[in-house]
Amino acid sequence: MPRRGLILQTRTHWLLLGLALLCSLVLFLYLLECAPQTDGNAPLPGVIGENYGKEYYQALLQEQEEHYQTRATSLKRQIAQLKQELQEMSEKMRSLQERKNVGANGIGYQGNKEQTPSDLLEFLHSQIDKAEVSIGAKLPSEYGVIPFESFTLMKVFQLEMGLTRHPEEKPVRKDKRDELVEVIEAGLEVINNPDEDDEQEDEEGPLGEKMIFNENDFIEGYYRTERDKGTQYELFFKKADLMEYRHVTLFRPFGPLMKVKSEMIDITRSIINIIVPLAERTEAFAQFMQNFRDVCIHQDKRIHLTVVYFGKEGLSKVKSILESVTSESNFHNYTLVSLNEEFNRGRGLNVGARAWDKGEVLMFFCDVDIYFSAEFLNSCRLNAEPGKKVFYPVVFSLYNPAIVYANQDVPPPVEQQLVFRI
Repeated sequence: MPRRGLILQTRTHWLLLGLALLCSLVLFLYLLECAPQTDGNAPLPGVIGENYGKEYYQALLQEQEEHYQTRATSLKRQIAQLKQELQEMSEKMRSLQERKNVGANGIGYQGNKEQTPSDLLEFLHSQIDKAEVSIGAKLPSEYGVIPFESFTLMKVFQLEMGLTRHPEEKPVRKDKRDELVEVIEAGLEVINNPDEDDEQEDEEGPLGEKMIFNENDFIEGYYRTERDKGTQYELFFKKADLMEYRHVTLFRPFGPLMKVKSEMIDITRSIINIIVPLAERTEAFAQFMQNFRDVCIHQDKRIHLTVVYFGKEGLSKVKSILESVTSESNFHNYTLVSLNEEFNRGRGLNVGARAWDKGEVLMFFCDVDIYFSAEFLNSCRLNAEPGKKVFYPVVFSLYNPAIVYANQDVPPPVEQQLVFRI
């Protein structure tokens, strides 16, 4: 019985081995049949015996170059599309983040609220409704009236004369010129391309063509600004050969407040170099140094004084005043520059500025008649920026006590009247 089982096991082993060999043979034949047929006699480019001219290789190179150019163009287009999609995704992410921050912080003022165009348009229309454009407002007296200022193509007639001291001027500031030009162009656009609800009929010229107004037809305009709502413009146009005038009212509404920046300013190490040109006026200089001692030496303590003195007369008195201040207050941060020439304020300021050689400093171009406070010095530090911004306050040198101190029973002493505050 065991012998019979052994013979059966041996036969089974040989049978499996034969089947494996048969499968291997079939697989080998299959691979031979599927292999690609190669032609040993097929010519290859450049093989000796075949005549390929220069034109053949140029055509081949051109074909390859066109292929790569096409591929490069396709890749560039795909890159541009990816960049655009990336930018859109970034804007969406930023919008979502801003919306999330607004929801988290709950800031109440309108500048941080994300508004849709319809909301913004509704807000601007509400500004027009609040302004004195269509309806008037009840005022307590005539002093509450906001006056209009008039203008033409070339002149502006202003009530607040500013630095010009003349009511009639050509707009010098670029922003004012651009504003009035934009307003006139907007008025012409309204007249030449009226809306359906405008109360005007299309006028025709002598040949039946549509009449077009231009800037030469502008007669005059008026404008006034309500600080919290916007600017109202009243424009009048007229053709030379017509009797009718065209009147256009425009309003530039002010938008909601928007944050521009928020920063921390450190002025603890900001030194001010006060430059004073001087000639002969020793008594005024003594009064100036009294105020300088109280404000700059005792309070501020971050000041350097540069005195540029013209001439010889009074020079010894100025030196004596400076030495007296030095001995009394232990103050040594001053420079005295002597020029033996006629007084010239501009030259004095230039020489005083060039006399400083200790690095970056804030220069205060001052006169001997100016009285200032420690708060004013800090205002200079806060409003000036190296290489970018200067602080140019308008200083009033003459006062009319009847106007300035009209609300006081007794005017203050003369020394207090000279103190400049902002």
